[in-house]
Amino acid sequence: MQEMNDKITSGSIVALVTPFEAGAGRVDRAAWLRLLEWHAEAGTGAVVVAGTTGESATLAPDERDWLLQSAVESVSDRCAVIAGTGSASTATAVASSRRAAQLDADAVLVAAPYYNRPPQRGLVAHYRAIADDCEVPLILYNVPSRTAVDIEPETAMALADHPNVVAIKEAVADMSRVRRYSEAGLAVLSGDDPSALEAMRHGAAGVISVASNVAPVMMARMCRLAAEKDFAAAGAINARLEPLYRFLALESNPIPAKWLLSAAGHIGPDLRLPLVGLDETHHAGGRRLLASLAAE
Repeated sequence: MQEMNDKITSGSIVALVTPFEAGAGRVDRAAWLRLLEWHAEAGTGAVVVAGTTGESATLAPDERDWLLQSAVESVSDRCAVIAGTGSASTATAVASSRRAAQLDADAVLVAAPYYNRPPQRGLVAHYRAIADDCEVPLILYNVPSRTAVDIEPETAMALADHPNVVAIKEAVADMSRVRRYSEAGLAVLSGDDPSALEAMRHGAAGVISVASNVAPVMMARMCRLAAEKDFAAAGAINARLEPLYRFLALESNPIPAKWLLSAAGHIGPDLRLPLVGLDETHHAGGRRLLASLAAE
């Protein structure tokens, strides 16, 4: 049990893409199972199912259920399985988190409620309602660039008192927050690949990563070295990953990640509207990037 708890609060955790069948729009089940196996073999500690990178906003409930069930059945003996259950509606987030627990998820990752921009006391009430109801650990997810609301440090600290809140995925690259949370005993998972290693220098326990979709072995190794406080060796890996971080920021996530995975032969290129394929002007650079990563 402790080993599984460690996997949901530390190390390299992939925010996994959802592959779709070319032209059909259906979840590509065979490709999904291949991705899960690849990550289990690569040393990824946990997979996030139906998170932002997994195009959660366009997944139907039955698709979410299948993705989560198949992940639990396929890799739960080697990786922790975390379900993305965030919603603008507290009632929906409660129901989604309850369903994830029923399907044997190891934890839920709950993004701050988007669009309606609640005040901080509304965030406290939202997360406490979910944590009170949910039977698995809850990871707060702060990503104001997408949600238009920031989980402020005082709010996160208030929520950390809840016994079911075990960590925060912090996408704001503010090392003072990272230090404050980690010193108070709240596990921090970076939600920003380019600053993840710096966050680990300041007390973060790991990263929930988009880059791990493309370079899982390197990300897992970097996190292990950082946990061992070998920041020189971890920094060398991070330097080799920096071109990947830059490429992944060229267009909205997960457009670049899915293009790279498709070009590498792991999945098809399809996304669901309103997301569209990567602009052709970036394709040549993407192929060069893949070649350089393959040479590592």
